[in-house]
Amino acid sequence: MGEGQYRVDDGLLAGLNELDDEGIAAVEGGDEDRLRSLLEQMSARVRSGGEPLDDGDLSPSDLIIPPSDLSLEEAKELFSGDGLIPDLPAE
Repeated sequence: MGEGQYRVDDGLLAGLNELDDEGIAAVEGGDEDRLRSLLEQMSARVRSGGEPLDDGDLSPSDLIIPPSDLSLEEAKELFSGDGLIPDLPAE
């Protein structure tokens, strides 16, 4: 959020999905420090492995990684069902 958009490949998306699952567990367990660490890890992976889009590119986003200072209460509103990242289709 607030850092621009990136295109990520399926391999990176799978890793983000794993972190997302850990984020759900952190929210359910009330572990705000762990949640913030996971959100920062997610953002770092996107920045390092994703392809930045031009600022003028207005493509819709499939997912948005919240800022790492997200509170547990805010996270409870965002993390629902499958978490932040839609599950990958089964092969």
